[in-house]
Amino acid sequence: MSTAVSARRRREILDALRRGTVPSNGLDQLAVGLGRFEAELQAELDVVAGGGAMFKAVRGDYGSGKTFFARWLGDMAMRRGFAVAEVQINEIDTPLHKLETVYRRSIESLHTTTLPPSALRPIIDAWLFTIEGDADDQGIGVDELVERRLASVATSAPVFPMAIRAYRRMVTEGDNDGADGLIAWLGGQPHVAAAVKRRAGIKGDLDHFLALGFLRGLLAVLADAGNAGLLLVLDEVETLQRVRSDARAKALNALRQLVDEVHDGHFPGLYLLITGTPAFFDGRQGAQLLPPLADRLHTDFSRDARFDNPRAPQLRLTGFDLDKLVELGGRVRELFCSGLDEADRIRAVADDEFLRRFADAVAGKLGGKVGVAPRLFLRKLVDVLDTIELHPDFDPYTDYEVAIGTGELSAAEREAVSADDVELNL
Repeated sequence: MSTAVSARRRREILDALRRGTVPSNGLDQLAVGLGRFEAELQAELDVVAGGGAMFKAVRGDYGSGKTFFARWLGDMAMRRGFAVAEVQINEIDTPLHKLETVYRRSIESLHTTTLPPSALRPIIDAWLFTIEGDADDQGIGVDELVERRLASVATSAPVFPMAIRAYRRMVTEGDNDGADGLIAWLGGQPHVAAAVKRRAGIKGDLDHFLALGFLRGLLAVLADAGNAGLLLVLDEVETLQRVRSDARAKALNALRQLVDEVHDGHFPGLYLLITGTPAFFDGRQGAQLLPPLADRLHTDFSRDARFDNPRAPQLRLTGFDLDKLVELGGRVRELFCSGLDEADRIRAVADDEFLRRFADAVAGKLGGKVGVAPRLFLRKLVDVLDTIELHPDFDPYTDYEVAIGTGELSAAEREAVSADDVELNL
């Protein structure tokens, strides 16, 4: 294990695995096969923390661990003082071609090590507290200093500092409804009361073009409040392959615009990460439809994966083989046993040979497709470990048989394996 883990974090990780979901923290405990990326990612986070900006794409088939990778990087970033936002791209709730919606979802998920989602209001409050102290020290007005600190933002989104000043005024006057409404508006939420906007001197709602200006505003506030930067994850961008051709073209162009603005230095303090399947990056319905985007994302993967370049625009996740699955099982077993009086007994019952047989059995139920197995393998392994702890006479070699029910497969898992592959318990 890479670091010691608290009892609370241990419980949170195991509870997430019991539900079949990716834990929200402590992912260094489960990171298998990612060490080859870590040094370069740390260096890139250093660049962003120094006022630069970075873009990275992660590719992999289902089961290769793209979402896990994104959250592992998020864990790493937050330990270095970054804020993190994760957006699941999909054609209904968060289409990529509507950047105002992407921004809103980013704000809804915005969090730090100490602030849960959505952290926009406490971040702005902390920033304004700092501004007020600095204004006193410099002998100038708070509004004037707000204007100075957000001068670079005002050129593209003048309403952002205007709304910040109005928010501070409403807080000072005790206008809680108005302050709540302005935070919602700054977070891209629609349907803010017209009366609130009138009092603030602003009009309308956030649109596609203003969203990028608001993102710059958020980055400026984060930096001025002492945060190292923002890691923004756009997960599952391959879903745009399923949208109408006109919306797909707009989404690809929006992504190209984001990548270019990061590379051109317009988003200091931003680390932008996207995840997608190889079909999105290489297929005819994905990035290849927009040659300028395809060119920016191009990475040579003709070599053996051992020689991949972690500094390239794309990182390739090769997924799990049986050895990696067994190693992951061993990590979860050690996490489970940490702090338990019966740890030695549990390790002896769920020994290394059992882990290998168990991993092989779960993969076998999925037609031998080990890459699809990690989620179900971990979910069932924690159940076995629970049973071993609670029932001393339980022997998983004789008292447990791997079975996969029809309701246990996610939609993506069903897509990854055919009905003929899976031995289901009906």
